[in-house]
Amino acid sequence: MKTRQFPISTIIVLGISLLLHGCASQPLTRISTDQFPTFTDDLESERLLTAAVRHLHYLNTLPYDKSFTFGSDTYPTSWLQESMNSFIDILKQDPHPEELSRIISENYSVYQAAGREDFPKGEMLITGYYEPFLKGSLVKKEPFIYPLYSPPDSLVQSKEPESGTITFKRRDKNARLLPYWTRKEIIENDIAAGKELVYLDSPVDAFILHVQGSGKIQLQDGTVRSIHYAASNGLEYFSIGKLLVDQGKMTLEEASIPAIRSYLHAHPEEQDEILNHNIKFIFFNWAPDGDPAGSLGEPLVAGRSIAVDARALPQTAMAFLISRKPVLDDSGAITHWIPMRRFVLPQDTGAAIQGPGRADLYWGSGNYAKTAAGSMKETGALYFLVKNNFENPKK
Repeated sequence: MKTRQFPISTIIVLGISLLLHGCASQPLTRISTDQFPTFTDDLESERLLTAAVRHLHYLNTLPYDKSFTFGSDTYPTSWLQESMNSFIDILKQDPHPEELSRIISENYSVYQAAGREDFPKGEMLITGYYEPFLKGSLVKKEPFIYPLYSPPDSLVQSKEPESGTITFKRRDKNARLLPYWTRKEIIENDIAAGKELVYLDSPVDAFILHVQGSGKIQLQDGTVRSIHYAASNGLEYFSIGKLLVDQGKMTLEEASIPAIRSYLHAHPEEQDEILNHNIKFIFFNWAPDGDPAGSLGEPLVAGRSIAVDARALPQTAMAFLISRKPVLDDSGAITHWIPMRRFVLPQDTGAAIQGPGRADLYWGSGNYAKTAAGSMKETGALYFLVKNNFENPKK
């Protein structure tokens, strides 16, 4: 998953959304009670409570008097902590679904994400990501010859003083900071030689792990180890799904991870050129067992954690997501899509998740998660909730 330092983009197809240009000018708008959605939830409450508690832990690390903007309103950390505490207390009472919706509607202000300019008002593009499970080897030996690297010594990490943004660059022989090398240059010139963590048996799997940001690796002795994002080369993310659509090799509707994987396997002579179209490159570290961490540093919760653009949408409040989810048959194939309505927590970010018209749902691990994340390009709506009755202190 995306991690706290500089999260990467989510699934390969996310960049396809760039075909749908633009985002609305006002990212968040407070809506009236007659515009509220019905706050019913299609997922078990236990995971929601876990995600909410983890989010409160994050809020408790923020400066107490720091302020955050929601549309035309401003709230300090202390009130957002109070909002989350109240939400957790409500969940612990385990109210009936209709009762939960009533309580939320009566006690919380609701702010809707503006959505995309080229979509109907308030409508967003909702995608998904997951935690891959792959086989690997600590020793380079056929067929395990495609390495994942830890950060090389030549990678220079720094923080922009004003924005706090983490950057990754390199120094030339005169100690000047320059952009780091591209994916193609790193691979072809063995830039990270000596920093190999583990070897996979497929360059496509390695690429997908770069895009997802974390995963689990089953080693040759049967042990399973978690791996997660450590750094990047700091360059822009380019979608290979969008590339294939632009080249007429598949339609926008066809462009999913399974379809892209099938195309790459069927056209091995094009594989390197297509993968290198994404100049961004990810470096990894071994991670503790358990759920992967998102950009806030908190472990993600399957079905409850989402990635948003933190420059456009807040990460300091719970949210409510409306979209669709797939239904699979016994063979694991999607048969149809059904409505999805659930409370979620904005606990992650990603290079391809830009503006108030994008959100990315973390599906977890396993076959359903892999299929849902790889196929999800749905429309939807996203609402943020803050407890009522806050009064700004008089100046």
